[in-house]
Amino acid sequence: MLEKKRRAGVAPDVPASSSKKPRASAAASYAESLRSKLRPDASILTTLRSLAASASKSKAATNSLADHDPSADPISSYIVVADQDSASVTSRINRLVLGAARSILSGRGFSFAVPSRAASNQVYLPDLDRIVLLRRESARPFASVATARKATVTARVLSLVHAVLRRGIHVTKRDLFYTDVKLFGDQSQSDAVLDDVSCMLGCTRSSLHVVASEKGVVVGRLVFADDGDRIDCTRMGVGGKAIPPNIDRVSGIESDALFILLVEKDAAFMRLAEDRFYNRFPCIILTAKGQPDVATRLFLRRLKVELKLPVLALVDSDPYGLKILSVYMCGSKNMSYDSANLTTPDIKWLGVRPSDLDKYRVPEQCRLPMTDHDIKVGKELLEEDFVKQNEGWVKELETMLRTRQKAEIQALSSFGFQYLTEVYLPLKLQQQDWI
Repeated sequence: MLEKKRRAGVAPDVPASSSKKPRASAAASYAESLRSKLRPDASILTTLRSLAASASKSKAATNSLADHDPSADPISSYIVVADQDSASVTSRINRLVLGAARSILSGRGFSFAVPSRAASNQVYLPDLDRIVLLRRESARPFASVATARKATVTARVLSLVHAVLRRGIHVTKRDLFYTDVKLFGDQSQSDAVLDDVSCMLGCTRSSLHVVASEKGVVVGRLVFADDGDRIDCTRMGVGGKAIPPNIDRVSGIESDALFILLVEKDAAFMRLAEDRFYNRFPCIILTAKGQPDVATRLFLRRLKVELKLPVLALVDSDPYGLKILSVYMCGSKNMSYDSANLTTPDIKWLGVRPSDLDKYRVPEQCRLPMTDHDIKVGKELLEEDFVKQNEGWVKELETMLRTRQKAEIQALSSFGFQYLTEVYLPLKLQQQDWI
């Protein structure tokens, strides 16, 4: 057939896939050409030292309600929880239970006054740059059919927390659930009541000595003591050191890092750890492997406050990457009552940003089309007050929605498995390309 076409002067058919090769080849050539734009590491380190010096001189942001403009809303309008020792929390539980006992003996039954954590009761305060919980309470009486079970669960959780504190131990949320599976029914119910109890007692959830299972990991230029044991995070291998769920037992934090690199996913974390990126550019690398847990958020904030280092974030170029970043920065609505302790302000979005897809000529086959749900989430983010405060975020989100394309950090691997650590991140740091 090909021979007949040649004789007839007709060009033979070319497979469709071959027409894409020049485009992919051109992208790869351009990506490799960026390597030549890299200055010596010493020059990039000078830039990072300047960034670190600036961060250390700036006043540490405490996100305190004392700094809130009272003309907008009085401070008393918001719920503020704080770390408390076991004796203080136990005393508060005793007073709460004694009040319930007196109410029962007087023939009035008992009821818990529980702060409302409904979405409508959570607001973003621009001057604090975080989400807070309004002080509105609802009654949870045992005598009501609608709330009898919830009141019973609340009383049970208070009893269990009291026992844990008296013994001076820590338990996981899963442990708590399995103490009374028949009553709780589902762990989500015991978890929700645990947050209610924190609000009722005015203490952080960690003060209740109930923690989540280990999830986050850290590696790099960091040394600290975990319950008295010295941990050197440069000797933790590719997997890194699990972030302790009991942050109150972490002490003696030391580091010679110039910045903290917050990574969304475990795959990118492993690449950075295996390439010893923290030795080339002194840094602390940590990840919560997706949606951030409480321990990782607490640990990041503590590193930021104690070491006074800048925090740079590496997340996927999609709406969920930005949502994860916003949880670290502004807090989550689920735990807005403890946002002062869980948020880390002034995190710089290093990548991967929507504008990077064209800037670094990421191949089309490595870009993913946004689903209808992705687009919906992106549009909702544009309506969030904390996004509107940052013009750079707005532009990037608008670019994402206009192109309807998203990409994972791993899309950079199309240029080489180590392109992330050898070219992309060094060039980003050199150009101070963050928002």
